[in-house]
Order: sequence, then structure tokens, then C-alpha cells
Amino acid sequence: MKLKVYVDRMSQPSRAILIFCKVNRIDFEEVQINIAKGQHLSPEFKKINPMRQVPAIADGKFTLFESHAVLVYLACAFPGVADHWYPADLFRRAKINSVLDWHHSNLRRGAATYVLNTVLAPVLGLASNPQAAAEAEKILSSSLSKIESIWLKGNGKFLLGGFQPSIADLSLVCEIMQLELLDENDRSRILGPHKKVLEWIENTKTATRPHFEEVHQILYRAKTRFQEQRSMGSNNTTGSSNRMTLPSKM
Repeated sequence: MKLKVYVDRMSQPSRAILIFCKVNRIDFEEVQINIAKGQHLSPEFKKINPMRQVPAIADGKFTLFESHAVLVYLACAFPGVADHWYPADLFRRAKINSVLDWHHSNLRRGAATYVLNTVLAPVLGLASNPQAAAEAEKILSSSLSKIESIWLKGNGKFLLGGFQPSIADLSLVCEIMQLELLDENDRSRILGPHKKVLEWIENTKTATRPHFEEVHQILYRAKTRFQEQRSMGSNNTTGSSNRMTLPSKM
């Protein structure tokens, strides 16, 4: 049976899974789970992922969720996946695993919380939390600095000194891409000081072309809508609500 990949393209880890499958020519069926419409709460999807989150996969009768676990499985289970994505070398794998473990409690915590409390809350009609945003920005900036000083040191173009990307590069870059939704001044303030990070993002885009840009089109469209929404908000003198429906959960 063909691999089924359950995703919402507005989800950072969902995009990483899709790009990986496309780059490695894995034959799969994309099953769209629109979180904004509550499709992740359906009894059918609960059978695939009882946590009711995306991404998830079904490979025949085998189901799996949590994006990093899925990336590892895909890299190991499907023939033809290049070794650099998740090397056979045990030490190299351990290093990649350490980056992935670090990601969820650092980079993702900072980026996701900051975007929520700066971009998404106003758009969704929710109350912003400036204190949470400020704390998240500190975590995010610290995480970007650590990426540069620890994992991007050396002559390699990718994490851990690699000259080709791993699943860790793909996961972390897709996370950082969520910052595209920010106001340009905020994005420049946060990412601007991190030249190595910016180069690494471009290297990852190039290494996964054209799939990276194709999968991120939904994010770019959302960015345009958010910019329009902010412009409307600044010109709105009637006090009416500018609430906007997202195509999916971030």
C-alpha cells in the first residue's frame, strides 16, 4: 500500500515531512488535515494519531506520529534515500538526534510562541501577550545564536559541519521559515544579526529545490494576507474587528 502522509501545510513539521518525501522521490499520498476546520479531531484521524496532531503517517498497517520520529523512519525505511539525510554512522546519527531533541525545547518554543503572540493572536481575534512575546524572542534569539556558535561552526554549509543537509537541517529551517509571517522590521531585527543562519537557510532551500519553495507557497500566501490585514488594521478608524480565518494551525 502507498504511504499516506497526513499533513496541514501551515504546520512547520508537516512541511518538513512533505519536502523530505518529495526530494527523496518517496511514493506517497498526501492527506490534507485542515486543522482550522477541526479535521484533526475526527474519529478517523484519531485512529492514525490519538494525539490529534499533524504530521502523521500510515505505512500499510503501521502508523507513526511526531515529526522527528517520522523523518527518521522515512530515512531508514525507504530505499534510495541518500545517506546524508540520516547517516548510517552511529556517531553522526547521535549528533543529529541531539540537534532534533534540542529543537523542540528551544528553537521551536521560541519561534512558535513569538509568532503566536505577535502575528497570530491579532489576526485570530485573541488577546496578545506582550510579556510572553518578549520572553519568546529571548529564547528565539538565544537559539539562533546557539545554532551559529555550536552547529554551524566550521566550513560546512549545514549543521554539524555537513556539506549536504540532514533531517535536522530540514526540520529546523522549516521552523525558522515561520518567521516569514512577521512584520519585515521584526523579522530583520531577529534574523539580521545571524548571517550564518541566513546563509544556511538559503543553502537548505537550494539543496531541496524546487520542492522547498513549492511546499512553502501556502506560507507565502498567508504572509501576504497578514500584511494586508495589518495594513487594514492601521487604517481602520471604525473599531471594527479585523479577525481573519487561518487556513490551518501553525
